[in-house]
Amino acid sequence: MENTPAFDISKVIEDARSIIINPVDFYQKMSKTGGFIEPLIYVVVMAAIAAGIMFILSLIGGKPVGIGILVILPIMMAVASFISAGIIYLIWKIMGSGNDYEAAYRCVAYSMAILPVSALLSIVPFIGLIVPALWGAYLMITASTEVHGLDKQKASMVFGALALLSIFVNMSTQRAVNNMEDQLDKVGGLAESMKDMTPEEAGKALGEFQRGFEEATK
Repeated sequence: MENTPAFDISKVIEDARSIIINPVDFYQKMSKTGGFIEPLIYVVVMAAIAAGIMFILSLIGGKPVGIGILVILPIMMAVASFISAGIIYLIWKIMGSGNDYEAAYRCVAYSMAILPVSALLSIVPFIGLIVPALWGAYLMITASTEVHGLDKQKASMVFGALALLSIFVNMSTQRAVNNMEDQLDKVGGLAESMKDMTPEEAGKALGEFQRGFEEATK
């Protein structure tokens, strides 16, 4: 019966430092086997650190996200790590990799070292979306060549395209969210100002708000 690996926070920290500072060396030395427990714990720890950073930043910014994020985000990222690994595993198989799903999962799981950094960058508009996507793509390109023995140019094209698609989708979503927040702020101001308006003025104000809302949701 396989023994469950003991949790070692010093190893988690060392792995995170290694993949951030020297991902080529990390992926060259990374074991392709050993089970899912150790990399899964790594994902949960990185997500918990990121959640803590996001919670603190939300308090500083005056928009608390709720302490539940400390539990919810690690769970979400644990599930997402298996799904993401499945998708990337299929991509690597199509590209010619002979490694199994476990190797793919370990590659993806250890790339989660960027989660805490991404959480810090989230305070910078758009940069917090662009840098993690490009960084994640670089790590997958590195894993493609060092773990799966694939052509670097081909891997760069595939994961570079995926990164650009992710940036486009995330920026579009962020812009839509920002527009919606602006409109919701206007609702509060409109409701307050309508107290002193005539019915005609209120109707006109509502019409202008509706047009702005429709523009924001396009």
